[in-house]
Amino acid sequence: MKKLLSVLLAVLMVLALAGCGQKEETPAGGGEAAPETVKIGVAIYQFDDNFMTLYRQNIQKYFDDLNAQGGTQYEVTIVDGKNDVAEQTEQVNTFISQGVDAMIVNLVQTSSPALAQAVEDSGIPTVFINREIADYNYGPKTCYVGADARDSGTYQGQIIFDQENHGDLNGDGVVKYIMIMGDPENSDAQNRTEYSIKYLTDNGVNVECLYQETGMWDQAKGQELVATALNAYGDDIEVVFCNNDGMALGAAQAINAAGRTVGKDIYLVGVDALVECCEMVKAGTMTGTVLNDDQGQATAACESVLKLLAGEEITNKVNYVPYVMVTPANADQYIK
Repeated sequence: MKKLLSVLLAVLMVLALAGCGQKEETPAGGGEAAPETVKIGVAIYQFDDNFMTLYRQNIQKYFDDLNAQGGTQYEVTIVDGKNDVAEQTEQVNTFISQGVDAMIVNLVQTSSPALAQAVEDSGIPTVFINREIADYNYGPKTCYVGADARDSGTYQGQIIFDQENHGDLNGDGVVKYIMIMGDPENSDAQNRTEYSIKYLTDNGVNVECLYQETGMWDQAKGQELVATALNAYGDDIEVVFCNNDGMALGAAQAINAAGRTVGKDIYLVGVDALVECCEMVKAGTMTGTVLNDDQGQATAACESVLKLLAGEEITNKVNYVPYVMVTPANADQYIK
């Protein structure tokens, strides 16, 4: 009897040990293994930019929607470069040292590819957005998503040309304009400045630039510069070109304060198709703007990140999302 009890006790001990071994192999919480977490660092050149605010919100929403579906979870960290090269360089280097899985980078400065080269050297899959590096060769794990700024300038010029008087409000045969630029080192600012006027001259319009200054994409600066120009040149100014809608909003404030009326004695155009500006175009208090598709670009950027993470080759290294000319005829479509 004692021998039988000893055998039974030994069998129970073996079963108990086997059970313990099985329990150790079971993932925490029981059932399926925990989902993979992918860390993505997003560097924005400046949070205080109307367009990039929409852009980064769209990036966050894209990955939030993926997280809500279950499966792989995306941990997104978005940082503000404060339009400072040194600040952004430190932020991107921190992402690299932390070993993030991928990055989305909106460069403060595109005239020097030093930071972009550091990203290339890290081997981390990276999508550069919104600000294109001129004549840059993107490597196997990088690409660019943005829009061809030459088109946005061309559309601005076309909006003015399509007015009954082609922008020549006083009928003297010359369109006198002022130009409020973004960052002069930024290729988008350069192209919008050049191609808006090029469209007019290519179509036989005589032009004269009365005033050109840098507003650095800022609404308050745009208001200040346009107020200065209106004070200096008064009724001679027929067209106000702004490289973005933020500065155009400031320009509109200065125009109103000077007692001028858009569509009657002055024209005003911008770029980005911010909701406020589309509403103004519809109401006739802004001549037109150009849709810089924040949602389309953000989606394309996020999709490119996923492809790079999956090891897919992106053959189209420069992905341009088309601009759209916004006038009173179609402004309703872009009022969200």
